[in-house]
Amino acid sequence: MTEHQFSLVLQGDLESDETINALYEAGCDDATFGTVDHTGYADFSREAPTFGEAVRSAIADVESVPGLKVLRIEPDDLVTMVEIAERMGRTRESVRLLIQGARGPGGFPAPVSHLRAKSRLWRWSEVSAWAEELPSSVDSHTAAVVAALNAALTLRLYVSKLTTTERELLTSLV
Repeated sequence: MTEHQFSLVLQGDLESDETINALYEAGCDDATFGTVDHTGYADFSREAPTFGEAVRSAIADVESVPGLKVLRIEPDDLVTMVEIAERMGRTRESVRLLIQGARGPGGFPAPVSHLRAKSRLWRWSEVSAWAEELPSSVDSHTAAVVAALNAALTLRLYVSKLTTTERELLTSLV
């Protein structure tokens, strides 16, 4: 089996020893837990046949503890140019040239947010799929899995707030 590293961002109280003990008893002995600005997280190093199976089992283990819910998986799909450079093992200048089309095959994915801002955002799943043409060790499949799972986790968070008509629209789109 392969060991997979990822983080889960959590909703719920991670401050009590009771919760932490319950997480370990639920099978999360391969994770470390903490909070940043009152937001909980779990850093996993989980063995599983696939990345998707590692994440699925981690989510199930965490959510078996009453009061805890997984909000998203990190590293997230939305990335800045600096994060793209880090994930690709390149300099910021190299990535800037790729974005501008002055280097590489051209056709760099368009930013998905903050188009006019200095710190634009791209989808890592799109960038990593594009980067497969370059000599690098980018895992576009895992990026696509994270993007899809985060979309599902976000959908799960908001679907209860939709009207029946809006849920029907959502179902027709998925």
